[in-house]
Amino acid sequence: MLHIVNKSPFKYRNLDTCVRVSEKEDPIILIEDGVYAALKGSSIEGLMKKTLEDHPVFAIRADLKARGIDEVLDGIEVCDYSCFVDMVEKHIPYSWL
Repeated sequence: MLHIVNKSPFKYRNLDTCVRVSEKEDPIILIEDGVYAALKGSSIEGLMKKTLEDHPVFAIRADLKARGIDEVLDGIEVCDYSCFVDMVEKHIPYSWL
C-alpha cells in the first residue's frame, strides 16, 4: 500500500497514525503540506528517522520548493509528480486526510 500524507505534521496527527498502522516496507509519500515532515532539524526529526528505518519515504520536489524547504532529512527521496504517478500505478494508494 502507498501511504499519501498531505497535512502538516505540526497541525495534524495523520502522519503519526500512518506510521503506527502501516506495514513495514510500505512506501510513504509526502505531498502538499505533508512535506513539512521532511524538514531537516524540525521537532519531528526523530519520528521521521524512525520511520525511515521501516519505510521508504518520498517528498514531492515542487511542494518542497513551494514551501521554501531546501534541506530535507537524509534518506528521504525527493521526487516529482511522475514518480508519484508511477508509485500509484504499482501500489494501492491510501490518502491520510
